[in-house]
Amino acid sequence: MEECGRLSHLFVTVFLFSFHSYIVLPTIADVTVAALCGGRDACSLAIYLTGFQQAISGLGSVIMMPLLGNLSNSYGRKILLTIPTTLAIVPLAILALKRTKNWVYAYYAFKTLTAMVADGGVLCLSFGYLVTSKSKAESVSEGKRVAAFSVLYGVVSFANVLGNLGARFLSTSQIFQVGAFVSILTLVYMRIFVKDWSSSSSSRDDHIDHSTPLALEERTESCNNLRFHGIPSPKDIFRLINTSTTFALAASITLLGGLADAGAQTFLPYFLKFRFGFNKNQFAIIFLIINVGAALSNVVFVPKLGHRFGEMTLLSFAFFVAFLNMLLNSLSWAPWVPYTAASLGIVFTMWSSCVRSIASKQVGCSEQGIAQGCMMAITSLANVTSPLIFSPLSALFLSEEAPFHFSGFCVLCIGLCYLMAFILSMIIKLVPSSSKERVSNQHCVVA
Repeated sequence: MEECGRLSHLFVTVFLFSFHSYIVLPTIADVTVAALCGGRDACSLAIYLTGFQQAISGLGSVIMMPLLGNLSNSYGRKILLTIPTTLAIVPLAILALKRTKNWVYAYYAFKTLTAMVADGGVLCLSFGYLVTSKSKAESVSEGKRVAAFSVLYGVVSFANVLGNLGARFLSTSQIFQVGAFVSILTLVYMRIFVKDWSSSSSSRDDHIDHSTPLALEERTESCNNLRFHGIPSPKDIFRLINTSTTFALAASITLLGGLADAGAQTFLPYFLKFRFGFNKNQFAIIFLIINVGAALSNVVFVPKLGHRFGEMTLLSFAFFVAFLNMLLNSLSWAPWVPYTAASLGIVFTMWSSCVRSIASKQVGCSEQGIAQGCMMAITSLANVTSPLIFSPLSALFLSEEAPFHFSGFCVLCIGLCYLMAFILSMIIKLVPSSSKERVSNQHCVVA
């Protein structure tokens, strides 16, 4: 009963945070274009500014996510959750006041800085919170881990559904006012209701030698784990990724999937706006279709299918369908095609929870925070790389200087990233899990 209450408050916090993030998402492209493009439906300035913000924020997140995850192992998830939930308030408050040119520039300036911690921080810390608990009886075993991660993603998807419904029916000014209010509510709710069990007092770690930042010892089922203290260096992260071939492949898949997700989220709206003149209402409906499917798959289907077929099978299937989704979008010969492609979201949104579960099983009890922080850092690295690749492609093929007539070429390239991730997901099935390669963490306990 206590465990249900603990997780329910976490889920509410994640829901509120995701809601205020997603309610503004369909409107950002409209607001940016209206403020910067002088009445045109698209311009390079809006595309490059969006890409620049995404790249710089992602670069900062590469450093901040492992740090947040590692510090949460020592100081507790709740204390660290306060940081991203507080920072997320600022950009929304700016656009809640005004959306003229200078205010939009101010939004992007603050968003660039706060997103380094806020955008991935809540999910990163929540993943670690899910796997650690007060007693062995309450811990999340490996067999149930994909269900736990998928339910968390389901909560995010449900928040996305309601956020897009709000974006569809509220005016632009009301959208940002609601977003700012809910961001404040998220912080207050989290501070009052979320309970924290810090691993700093865990007596089971008292005997471990902390003399080195990262002690790589021979891994056995007695849980001789990697140890991190302070700020993890790039060398530490690299050595964590290489703890097993499976973890390394999961990290590579996360990079490709994150690269594609970031490109689809940022540049697909600009393509659809150029191709069919879509605005926030059409974007909201498309995101709504995707996230209704995501909520259903992550809450209902993944826990059942993951137990029956395994995360790796679902991972491959999800990436192949994600490629088909982008292929359909790139060819969009009529306005109804993007809506049809969005219906595939019930399948392609499965990949994140599956790969998180795979990565979680490759590390020990006390490394869940740093491991999930590492995976989130890889996603952030994808956010850095994505605009470097897709901003020029999108701007070029949406302009009159395109080398050939195919405005959806950038979207097709996003699909190719999913296809490469699909190929790697087929390889990961061939890698056996041995006791020498990963730590047994059936009971991740926090005292």
